[in-house]
Formats: sequence, structure tokens, C-alpha cells
Amino acid sequence: MKRRVVITGLGAISPIGNNVKENWQNIKKAVNGIGEITLFDASNFDVKIAAEVKGFDPIEQLGKKEAKRLDRFSQFAIVAAREAFVDSGINIDEVDRDRFGVIIGSGIGGLGTIQREVIKGESKGYGRISPFFVPMSITNIAAGNVAIDIGTKGVCVCIVTACAAGTNSIGEAFRKIRDGYQDIILSGGAEASITKIGIGGFSVMRALNMSNDINRSSIPFDKNRGGFVMGEGSGVIVLEELEHAKKRNAKIYAEIVGYGVTCDANHITAPREDGEGARKCMANALADANLKPSSVDYINAHGTSTPLNDKIESKAIVDLFKEHSKKLKVSSTKSMTGHLLGGSGGIEAIYTTLAIKDGFVPPTISSKDIDQECTLDYVLGQGRNEEINVALSNSLGFGGHNATIAIKKYKE
Repeated sequence: MKRRVVITGLGAISPIGNNVKENWQNIKKAVNGIGEITLFDASNFDVKIAAEVKGFDPIEQLGKKEAKRLDRFSQFAIVAAREAFVDSGINIDEVDRDRFGVIIGSGIGGLGTIQREVIKGESKGYGRISPFFVPMSITNIAAGNVAIDIGTKGVCVCIVTACAAGTNSIGEAFRKIRDGYQDIILSGGAEASITKIGIGGFSVMRALNMSNDINRSSIPFDKNRGGFVMGEGSGVIVLEELEHAKKRNAKIYAEIVGYGVTCDANHITAPREDGEGARKCMANALADANLKPSSVDYINAHGTSTPLNDKIESKAIVDLFKEHSKKLKVSSTKSMTGHLLGGSGGIEAIYTTLAIKDGFVPPTISSKDIDQECTLDYVLGQGRNEEINVALSNSLGFGGHNATIAIKKYKE
């Protein structure tokens, strides 16, 4: 018998807030987290804006010694995981640590560390690079660091599926609990790629918006969209088997009921023009949840503000939901946070969960002139107070990776 899986803790650090409360308040206020790049001198770059985490002091959060030995993406993951863990109310000494796991994904990992140590190696010799270079930069280390920090001894895995990594991580965690392998898992994603090599790399492949207009750069579904805005941060949630949560009288935010995953098998960066991969992914999540398309009220879209993604994702939604697509509320919170790459699925799962809990549909800000090929209700400008019983969160990644989770209002 498949077990029910609920969400009992949330942790977030993003361009619009350094904790869950700040994030959700700023979603409701339609705050734009995009600004000029301050993490490095971008004066000679075509792209001069990004969505940075603001006011984050790793020494204050982690201590000087620990902060020095962690790449920024790991710092974010630990901070978000700690918040989620505390929020859950779990006492680590009262649970079976062998059945308490961590699945945290990242698209790239310690890119800042890689950049810094390569420059040091080239200028000073590779015998002078940091002995922490490898354990700081490897992509799995955020998950490993969280497990060490919290003291979990169950599954510890890193999913690396580009921009789908966070959602894949949550989906795989859901399955492991549902199928009886674990009781609790901290899951989500983390990324910190606002670096010279990160901005430079995505710029030369024409993936980033180059207008440098803070209010007209991350504009999903807009006919004038021209690429995404790089974001950073981490979103981590506590997934828990229902009976386990009830025994300790845990608060329950919502229930995860389905997970879909597909591959376009089409192109290294471009989705299928017919949207088949995204459509089947959403259909798989609904089938897994034993839900009909007509039961869905809201979709947190991948919505990157790139020319191909937005129209193809919109087509996939229309093709799957058909007439019901006219009733759906669809929005892209990347309009506020930018694109957190492998961290996006984690933070967007939190927004989707709180949308259900509070009955509030997050907006798509900054988008004004909607592309005629994007025909859905994108909740432009300001969010709406509306009851949401079932929602989907989509993530699509380079390599053709597609992931969807279905989240439902919790009922006994």
C-alpha cells in the first residue's frame, strides 16, 4: 500500500527574502528581486543585472571557519535546510536517523569556487589552490553538508538535471517516502551561479536577457521577452510520511500526491516544439496522483522568459487541459526571483505550497504585452485571493529534463 506524504517544514533564501516569511510576504507584495550585479564588477559585461540574495552574511549564519569552507550554494542549502528542519519541529533524537534522508539537487554546484581556484592555479601554480577546492565545488556536497549539519543518516543523494534538479529532487524524495524506504526527507535545490563565468557562459549562448532593464527583463510570456535573469538561492522542504507526522502532532502545510518525469530526447538546450515532453510530464504527475486535469486550479510554470520555453510550455498546458485551461491560473514567480537554475524547483515548491495553504495565487509581475502564442491566464501584475485545492509546479531543464510535482490541500 502506498503511503501518504505531507509537507511539514519549509526553508527558503532567495532574491526576495532570506527566510520563508520574507519570501511569502514579498510574493504577495509583487516585489521585484532583480537589480544591478554587486557580487562582481560587471561593467565590462553585456549583462549587468541579476537577482541576487541580499543582506546575506555567511559568517553570521554559519561561523567564520565553516563559512570559509563552503561554496555559496552550500551555504544557501544549509541555511534553508536549517529553517525547514526547525519549522518542522522534528527532534533529531526522537526519530530514526536511518530513515531520515536528504535529497538536494543543483544544476552546477560550486561554480564560484571553481572559478576562483582555476584563476589562482593559473596565476600562482596549481600547488597553491585550496585543499578544500574539490569538497567545496562538487555538486553533491550541498546534500552532504546538510546531512552532516542536521545529523541525518538515511538516503543522501544529489539530483543533477539542470533547471529541473530541485523538482526532480522533491519528486524522488516523495517516491522514497511513499514507497516505504524513508520516513522523512529534506529535499529541494540550491544554486549560486552569479559569477563571471556563470553570467559569461549563459550570455554567450544568448540565454540571458540583455536589456539591463530591471523592470522589463524577467517578463515570462511577454512578446518582448528575450531571455532569463540569473537568480540564486535555495528552497528546501521537509517531506514526511503522514502517520509519522501525525504521531508527533506536526503541522501540515499540504500533501504531495504525484510526480511526473520525462525527457524530450530532442536537443541539448531547446524543448520540443510540440511540447510533448512537458505535456506528458504533467499528465504523468496527474496520473500518479489519480487526479483528473479538471481538478487542477493553479500551475506554477517553469516560465523562464525565454522565447521557446514560454510558448511551448503554454502549448503543453493547453494541449493537456484543453477546455479547462481557460479556467486555470498560471504564473511564473521567476518574474520576481529570476531563474535559480537547479534551485528554482525548491523555492517554487514552497511558493506553490503556500499558495494552497493561504488561498493566494502568486502573480507574474513585469509582463504586459502577452505573446499571442501564450493564451492562458498568467495572473499579471498582482496576485489574487482564490482557493486552490490542487496545484502543479513545473521545471524544465537543459538536456530535455522535465519534472512536475502535484501538491494538494491536506485533508484527513
